[in-house]
Amino acid sequence: MVTQESSYTWYQHLTKPSWAPPSWLFGPVWSVLYVIIAVSFGYVGYLAAKGRAPLIVLLPFVLNLIFNFAFTPLQFGLRSNILAAIDILLVLTTLIWLMFAIWPYANWVALANIPYLVWVAFATILQLTITIKNA
Repeated sequence: MVTQESSYTWYQHLTKPSWAPPSWLFGPVWSVLYVIIAVSFGYVGYLAAKGRAPLIVLLPFVLNLIFNFAFTPLQFGLRSNILAAIDILLVLTTLIWLMFAIWPYANWVALANIPYLVWVAFATILQLTITIKNA
């Protein structure tokens, strides 16, 4: 049985780059980013519901949320660095896509997601590095 403690221990024993942030930093960063994600998703849903943006603009937001929520179960539940690496690449790809998709309708939403983009780009490089180092 996989427990939170055993997953934490497993992750702590992985070989990580010297520039990896401390574990305690992830919670506060993601707390801020989830507020940005929620406000963005909510506003885009509002625009689509009011007909001020096409419904298809929601697709990259929905996919990004799915891939984002899949990361933790893949990384810590399945303990699969490879699946987590693929997933974080999908998070990054859909994030870039959603920023371009919403720009014509609400460019502030795209701009508000820049901190999310910076963190996910960093997290992608970190995850790929961890995956390679522990292959």
